[in-house]
Amino acid sequence: MGVLNMTPDSFSDGGRFVAVSDAVDHAASLVAAGATILDIGGESTRPGSDPVPLQVELDRVLPVVEALAGRLDVILSVDTWKAGVAQAALAAGAEMVNDVTALRGDPAMADVLGATAAPVVLMHALWPPRTMQDDPQYVDVVDDVSDFLLRQAGQALRRGIAPDRILVDPGIGFGKTLEHNLALLRSATRFLAGDFAVVYGPSRKGFLGELTGRAVGERLMGTAAVAALLAAQGVHILRVHDVEALRDVVRVADAVAWDV
Repeated sequence: MGVLNMTPDSFSDGGRFVAVSDAVDHAASLVAAGATILDIGGESTRPGSDPVPLQVELDRVLPVVEALAGRLDVILSVDTWKAGVAQAALAAGAEMVNDVTALRGDPAMADVLGATAAPVVLMHALWPPRTMQDDPQYVDVVDDVSDFLLRQAGQALRRGIAPDRILVDPGIGFGKTLEHNLALLRSATRFLAGDFAVVYGPSRKGFLGELTGRAVGERLMGTAAVAALLAAQGVHILRVHDVEALRDVVRVADAVAWDV
């Protein structure tokens, strides 16, 4: 899953692709590099960020979805927790929703998804972003995150979303300390033991900076190490910025771990 942020303030690439033409060119390069899903976001959910109005997010996302729909051999995902954005993006040609609140942010999201055939990624986060890194606390982070994702998946099922359309994401960096993130990375098989496809998004995250001392743009090797370990555990989807390099990492890790 390649990241395509239409935001001025995302932690890694904020402001780089706010023009539709730049976003379309970058999308094409991500697909050429090997992305099979593009995750298009119009609101930053980095730690400390504030939400943006619905219309602002629509103005950022919809022109890009419309420009890309049907043009590239890729699944278009919209990264939003707002039902209005999801509904409009799906109508414009998006095929998937990545909800960082796991259906908690907007009570209408489950209805929008239940009325479509679109898959949804349910992600764990301590909401809202402005305060989620202030002092994150868990009894046991793996148990707590796993239980949360199972509860939210159960809600999705009750609202008419088929099990094969539900994916879960432990939410690396979203209300977690370094040790919380490491525990969730070590325990990918716990999430894979469930009934749903598993997504991880470790790319360029702050915990890599804590471990290596590297700035955001210098964390490719740290991301690659994590990607290899997650691929070796069998994680289904990796959400990343550096698609070309990490595709090679995953190919090699898969070949060693799974004889593919």
